[in-house]
Amino acid sequence: MDFADKLVSLASRINKQKEAIQTEEAAKTAFVMPFIQTLGYDVFDPTEVVPEFIADVGSKKGEKIDYAIMVEGKPSLLIECKCCNADLCDNHAAQLRRYFHVTAARIGVLTNGHKYQIFADLDEPNIMDEKPFMEIDLLDLDEQLVPELKKLTKSSFELDQMLSTASNLKYTREIKGYLEHQLKSPDQDFVRLVLADFYTGMKTQIIIEQFTPLVKQAFYAVINDQINARLKSALSSESQLPEQNTNEEQPDEPVVEETAKGIVTTGEEMEGYYIVRAILRPVVDIERVAMRDTKSYCGILLDNNNRKPICRLHFNSQQKYIGIFDGQKNETRMPIDSLNELYDFTDQIRTTVSFYEG
Repeated sequence: MDFADKLVSLASRINKQKEAIQTEEAAKTAFVMPFIQTLGYDVFDPTEVVPEFIADVGSKKGEKIDYAIMVEGKPSLLIECKCCNADLCDNHAAQLRRYFHVTAARIGVLTNGHKYQIFADLDEPNIMDEKPFMEIDLLDLDEQLVPELKKLTKSSFELDQMLSTASNLKYTREIKGYLEHQLKSPDQDFVRLVLADFYTGMKTQIIIEQFTPLVKQAFYAVINDQINARLKSALSSESQLPEQNTNEEQPDEPVVEETAKGIVTTGEEMEGYYIVRAILRPVVDIERVAMRDTKSYCGILLDNNNRKPICRLHFNSQQKYIGIFDGQKNETRMPIDSLNELYDFTDQIRTTVSFYEG
């Protein structure tokens, strides 16, 4: 099992058990220790992982960090844990920062068992940065960050390389935040920068105000073009999938209709399909999640089997609906106003899959 698969397996376990975890100690035992093991460290070897690592702070003696991961006999990575229902906040980070200052560690981790905030000392040596350079939620895993997280594993960990990665991620995050802000509300300096290469006239306040909505509109257009290009590519790949075995036994009343000529799979349906795949990523291999479009709805199935409907996307009218199935395969339609609202049905969608996995 590779590193990404181990994370998915752990995420599935967390998702099933999180409601039963009510204390910090329970979160450490059930979730954090398995996470440390996923990184390749032996939690039962005190030369590798030291629980309750003592880090005296000034006149305060006996201050303890939940876990210290040791490299060549020195703490290299500190882990401070909170209960899994705790929202990680600045106060928690401040506590970790105090411990960080009095050890040789260069990497600090704050976690509630499924969310991980990872800090370094990029701004000032031996002083933990105010903001994490990486944030990961195992229950909503960003696959692009998995290779970066893997650099913390025992087999891959090299401090200089990790700090270089931390620096890159920090500035990437800052740039992303800046661009997201400009996407929502372009400021005057940004508009001037955009106009610099093609508008030769005086960039007066009136001109800036005139072009601001155009810059915002163009920004969105570029993003939409990129999304549509990826959806078209994905749709092309989906169309090349092998047809379902026609010898498979069919139910008397098929749960999903067979596709026919004249069916057009829209960009919204494709995007909805990929949102459902993202929702199911922590609990099932997404290669098992298939789509069959029909004239009346877009069906999403497990194992491309019409006996295993996951949900239906009813996007062919002005009012959109998602169809959710219960254990008896009865469909309930729920209205949605945007694709983003599909995430509101995460628990129901995952529960439907569990009916077929039991």
